[in-house]
Amino acid sequence: MQDKIHQLFSRLTSFVFAVILGFLIIGILIGTAKLFLNLGGLLSVPEITGTYKLIITDVLSLFILVELSRSLADYFEHQRLQLTFILDAGIVFALREIMIKLFNHEIMPSEIYAMSALILVLGILRTATILVFQHEKKILKQVDNKESAS
Repeated sequence: MQDKIHQLFSRLTSFVFAVILGFLIIGILIGTAKLFLNLGGLLSVPEITGTYKLIITDVLSLFILVELSRSLADYFEHQRLQLTFILDAGIVFALREIMIKLFNHEIMPSEIYAMSALILVLGILRTATILVFQHEKKILKQVDNKESAS
């Protein structure tokens, strides 16, 4: 009975993640198409920075969508969400916010400090997840070597 429930849960989770991934892919495609369509606006606007602000914001938003879709695509291979990809998306999102506000000259020093602290914590967490993963991999390799030697 528990096996059937677990199997149903796995199928349902995979279906939901597949739907979310599908929407993300559609969003990336539409965003990329709109990005190319907005390139014509670069020529029609007399000032340089007006349209570039929108293009930079759109490109950085697409980076976030790519990171999130990468994490969902990896789910189908490993049957779990990997924290490194989610942390990558968080780091990209924080950097996006800083870059947009810096470009628009709308950021306060306190915001820079807060966002920098956030990026530092996310970077430390990302590094820690990689180190833990490498440590687990090393332990599994040692266990496999011991079992094959027996």
